[in-house]
Amino acid sequence: MIRVLVVDDHPIVRQGLVGVLSDEADLEVVGEAGSGREAIALIARLRPDVVLLDLEMQDVEGVAAIPQLKAAQPSAEILIFTAYDTDERVLGAIRAGAHGYLLKGASAEEIARGIRVVAAGGSYLEPRVASKLVAEVNAPRRRAATTLSEREREVLRLVADGLPTKQIAGSLSISERTVKFHVNSIFHKLGAENRAQAVALAAQRGLL
Repeated sequence: MIRVLVVDDHPIVRQGLVGVLSDEADLEVVGEAGSGREAIALIARLRPDVVLLDLEMQDVEGVAAIPQLKAAQPSAEILIFTAYDTDERVLGAIRAGAHGYLLKGASAEEIARGIRVVAAGGSYLEPRVASKLVAEVNAPRRRAATTLSEREREVLRLVADGLPTKQIAGSLSISERTVKFHVNSIFHKLGAENRAQAVALAAQRGLL
């Protein structure tokens, strides 16, 4: 029996996943979480084999949650289930330790198949996601100065000015969730663990 922890901040999506997976004879949903922080708190106690993880959550963004989940339960495999298929999200999740990446809209059969594959120690990527990953791996290395998007540079400049997330969101007319997404993307691209380190690394590389 494969033990599964479902993590998604939308109750309807979460309940639907639990219902779908409960119909599979070899899968057991041992718990569900509505946030990254809740999942991190539950994983050591529930000891799932697979965590089905959304990337876009309000407290701990999914990519940032992956290493914390792995640290709390090293044997658990992470299968991403998200609406986002941008190159940086795919690469960020895989680099952080995910072994599978599914897009919302995948069939119940594909979700179950993905869980079985990663539980067995394999990797499972939707064809569209796999093609993005292959293209990124085969692409020439980009210079550090070109790795940040224009929006990420705008966010980074405001971070360097010491603005908190709420003020950055207001200044750029975007949501706080979007700001957190960009900040986490900046961290992953620069190899930073916090805002101060990101600003220091960006300054060294001429990105500010």
